[in-house]
Order: sequence, then C-alpha cells, then structure tokens
Amino acid sequence: MKQSNLIWALLLLVGGGFLFVRATTGEMGRVYVSVTEVAPEGANVSWTEEKQVHPKNLGEANVRLSWSRTIGLWIAAFFTLSIFSFLYGDNFFYKLAESIFIGSSAGYAMVVGFWGGAVDLLFRDLMPDFMRATVYPTLAEDATSNLVLLIPLAMGIMFLWRLAPVGGWISRWPLAFFIGITVGLRLIVYFESDFISQIQSTMIPLVVFASDGAFDFWASMKNITIVIGVLSCLVYFFFSIEHKGVVGGTARLGIWMLMVTFGAGFGYTVMGRIALLSGRLEFLFDDWLWIIDPIGKRLIE
Repeated sequence: MKQSNLIWALLLLVGGGFLFVRATTGEMGRVYVSVTEVAPEGANVSWTEEKQVHPKNLGEANVRLSWSRTIGLWIAAFFTLSIFSFLYGDNFFYKLAESIFIGSSAGYAMVVGFWGGAVDLLFRDLMPDFMRATVYPTLAEDATSNLVLLIPLAMGIMFLWRLAPVGGWISRWPLAFFIGITVGLRLIVYFESDFISQIQSTMIPLVVFASDGAFDFWASMKNITIVIGVLSCLVYFFFSIEHKGVVGGTARLGIWMLMVTFGAGFGYTVMGRIALLSGRLEFLFDDWLWIIDPIGKRLIE
C-alpha cells in the first residue's frame, strides 16, 4: 500500500471512530426547535411554526429535538466533507456532492423564481379570491383582480412556447421585449454607476481643510493620489501618442497603479474565499461536532 493511501486510511479510521463515539454519547449534531401555534386574526387556518433554538434551551417549554433538521445537518456535514475530499483527488464522493449541489441549486432557483415572480407578482393580484383560499389566507378581503397582469401572463406563456415541438418562433417576441427592456434599464444604471459616479468621485479638492480650518495632510494626500492614479491610468490607455518622455513616465506610473489595483482586488478575493472556508470549518466544528462553542450556545447557565 502506498504511503499516502495508508495515511488517508488511518485518518478515516480515526475520524470514523471519533464520530462513532461522539454520536453514541449524543454530544454532537443535534438541532432543537421551539414549537408555536400561529393563528392569524381573521383567517380560518392555523399552522405550527418551528424556530431553531440553542441546545441550552432544551429545558424550556415547547422545545424539542427536530429530526428533520438534525438529518439535514448531518447531510450538510457529509457533503461538506465530500467537497473537501477533492484535496485527496477526484473521487466518487466529490462528484456526487458537486452534482447534487448544482442540481439542487438550479431547482431551488426555479422554485424561488416561480414563487417570487409568478405567485407573488402575478397570480396574487390576478386571482385574489383563489389565492386567498389556497396559499394566501391573510390576503385582504377587498383585493380585486388587476386585469393588466394578463399581458405578462400571455408573454410568459409565449416564453414557454420554446419547449413546444412546433411554433418555437413565438418565444422570440417576448424574449426580444425582455432583452430590450433589460438593456434600456441597465444602460442607465451602469452609465450612472460606472461613468458619472466615477467622474464625480475624481472631482475632489487636492487641498483639504478640516472643520476647524486646519490643513488636513492625510486627506489631501489621499485625494492627490486618487487624481494622479486616475490620470496616469488614462494616459497608459491613450495610444495616439507614443509613450516616450513625460508621457512614457506617466504611462509607467499608470501601470504601477493598475498592478496595485489588481493585486488589491486579488487579495480581496482571496480573503473572501478564506472567509467561506472559515465558515465551513466553523460549521463542522461548532454546529456539527460541538468541539468549539464560540458564542456559548450550548453552555447551561
């Protein structure tokens, strides 16, 4: 057996034994919820609402173990470890977790899009009586149908015509309308945020004075650096003049400014990924294994 395989086998045995001991003693991976009855005023329906609470609240009334959330916690831990298994190499568990993550994300996005778009923005105002009797029991009694919404309903049906065996060209009309409206709206937003706002942010005083009239050295240096950096980067991308002499020196300064900017952006991206990693590790060691307890949610006072 290869040395690497032996090391991974020992890690799996030790980790499996550790999980077995902690699971059998009940000192890990449990989720508790508080159960309350919800009965809105004026509605003829009621339901049970569960809210996750800390394990130290187990002795309180209406607090119980949630098997569904506990199973979900273990499944999340399994898939997290499956993704981490790629550190060893491409394997079956990593492919399984990757495929389920992509599929479930697409399904979740579809359900959220349908509920937030079709149900909340269309059917609720188009068929208020039916929605009040089914999924919106608290909908106002005086809500009336907005027949203007028949237009987006018809366009949505035309969108779905793409899936029909014949007449797929019908979907081009709502698609063209949607793309045109989106481009028009985004053009204004991007023009204001990426053009006008950046110009306004560069129109700043080079000499800054504090509220008491004293000269603010560091604020002035910041503004001067911003203005010089923007102008030098613009000179670098100005190719109508050969980059020699003063223009060449300014262009080289622009290159340094760009490199500093790209480096800071890359560092920010790395820090974001490290934050995601620390979040997953905290989930494993805190929520699942109960090895750490940074906010004291399992300490009994």
